[in-house]
Amino acid sequence: MAEGVKIIAINRKARHDYSVDDSYECGIELLGTEVKSFRDGKISFPDAWAEVIKSEVWLRSLRIAENPFSSVFNHDPDRKKRLLLHREEIKRITRKVEEKGYTLIPLSFYFKKGRVKVELGLCKGKKAFDKRADIRERDVKRDVEREFRRTH
Repeated sequence: MAEGVKIIAINRKARHDYSVDDSYECGIELLGTEVKSFRDGKISFPDAWAEVIKSEVWLRSLRIAENPFSSVFNHDPDRKKRLLLHREEIKRITRKVEEKGYTLIPLSFYFKKGRVKVELGLCKGKKAFDKRADIRERDVKRDVEREFRRTH
């Protein structure tokens, strides 16, 4: 990634289970204690997804652990978070999501210039044979690289 970017978490499972057609960089609306938990890397999003509600994009199933030092002012770890996108991007996403089979999946979370960003992927679910083909392709590529290194 670019300079000044600190990666918090990457959703490796998403690239295995879905084929990513398009991706968007989004801001995320957070509370102060949530940002502290992000800095500590205390997030969990194995089955997180986003949805468009009334021209706003909301992130669901992202769990941000409570900060132990913030006592009374803590946040709800399971609340839905609003994603910040341009109006045109939201319209484009809405048209795609209304098509059959597309869903919005967070691919990674990172800090960029001190702000938390989400890479949101417009994804379509893979079938089992697609996954097997990807694994086979990756194995062949690895074997070719290994052979190339051995000969040179």
